[in-house]
Amino acid sequence: MVGGTPKVSFWTRRKAIDTITAGHADSHQLKKTLSWPHLVALGVGAIVGTGIYTLTGVGAGLAGPGVILSFLIAGAVCACAALCYAELSTMIPASGSAYTYSYAAMGEPVAWFVGWSLILEYTLVCAAVAVGWSAHAHGLFKMIGFPDALLAGPHQGGLINMPAVFISMAVAGLLALGTRESATVNMVLVFVKIIALIVFVVLCLPAFNLAHFTPFMPNGFQAHVPEGAAADAAKVGVMAAASLIFFAFYGFDAVSTAAEETKNPKRDLTIGIVGSMAVCTAIYMIVAAVSIGASRTEVFSKSEAPLVFILESLNHGKIAQLVALAAVIALPTVILAFMYGQSRIFFVMARDGLLPRALSKVNAKTGTPVMMTLLTGVLAAVISGLLSLKDIAELANAGTLWAFIAVGASVILLRLREPNRPRVFSTPLWPIVAPAGILGCLYLFLSLPGKTQLYFLYAHLIGAVVYLAYGMRKSVLAQQERA
Repeated sequence: MVGGTPKVSFWTRRKAIDTITAGHADSHQLKKTLSWPHLVALGVGAIVGTGIYTLTGVGAGLAGPGVILSFLIAGAVCACAALCYAELSTMIPASGSAYTYSYAAMGEPVAWFVGWSLILEYTLVCAAVAVGWSAHAHGLFKMIGFPDALLAGPHQGGLINMPAVFISMAVAGLLALGTRESATVNMVLVFVKIIALIVFVVLCLPAFNLAHFTPFMPNGFQAHVPEGAAADAAKVGVMAAASLIFFAFYGFDAVSTAAEETKNPKRDLTIGIVGSMAVCTAIYMIVAAVSIGASRTEVFSKSEAPLVFILESLNHGKIAQLVALAAVIALPTVILAFMYGQSRIFFVMARDGLLPRALSKVNAKTGTPVMMTLLTGVLAAVISGLLSLKDIAELANAGTLWAFIAVGASVILLRLREPNRPRVFSTPLWPIVAPAGILGCLYLFLSLPGKTQLYFLYAHLIGAVVYLAYGMRKSVLAQQERA
């Protein structure tokens, strides 16, 4: 239906697209302050971060040199999702990302679980990157005088990872000041990050050795538990690495959460989503290939800061410290992008009544949802202070994969239901691209550790209880239905 309000019931409550894009009262409306350079920087800032600085080593430990193939597979799946996001974000230029699209295409219950997945994803990404940042900033905090017990979480024998807690709250504070201000800082830091990666590539190229690429897939292609290992042991193989490295690629979806704050969403969102994805795929493939050429995967995969480790092993000690410093300075751009996205998902769900509507209030001076931003910072700080990077990243991936599946399904459903609705950007070959994205995400989800899948199920059982106890009765559509 192009106009009007769809007929609603508990299972089929849907928001009309025209209603979603109609606007809201000023106290619940975000301020339009962003243009396409901000969006590309937001996407690159979100995508190029812990994945390239830290998870390259973890993935190499699971797949060997075949981690290059892992990057390619994860990138291809994300490319399908990115094209679907570009169509929906320009057709429905409102904040909320996959949650908002699902509300229009599949109804309230599905939208709730997609929103719950996004909350899980964004909070955990912020926490994971904070842990990765802490690994690079460890020496700096130790030099200041922090005891070892406050530099590592319980999984490493410490009490709490205070550097991770510190950076989570610092980024939340910056975001609370205003969207344009934080986006401008983000652009500068993204530039620093890209320069550091270029320096890494230039210094490692002379040491490139093709022999490091054999055997190419020492652990095979399929995700599997190593022979003789316990049933709950970590899976290895190219697909196991792809299901983890997938974490390194997403971030373009954070761009779609900025739709409501974009001056010209119909043009700028397409540039931001597709542009940032294309730039980052090229960066990842080049850096991963150069890393393997300069050092064997079984060596650098043991380091929490693999790029720094490789430079040090090539006797570029001072440059290695500068790259580590660049990571310390620039990794917060990832936290900023995802914390931005998380606070906007929270904000829109509250505005729709699925969470308390008081949480959707926008600060009159900054034009940002300050309360939600600070709450996001606290959640990320608690998780990053206590858990390991690998566990956080895998659980974050589970939430993202289901959000991407929902976006692919939304494209298909809206194409069938509203074929004549104007589409500023159309997903090319959508009958192939959208299903390919869905199937790719399902395969990656099944490649995740069984423990991660179980935790994901537990998290969504909690989400079901929250929805049945609150959102189902308090949502704006439920109120309209009763009226």
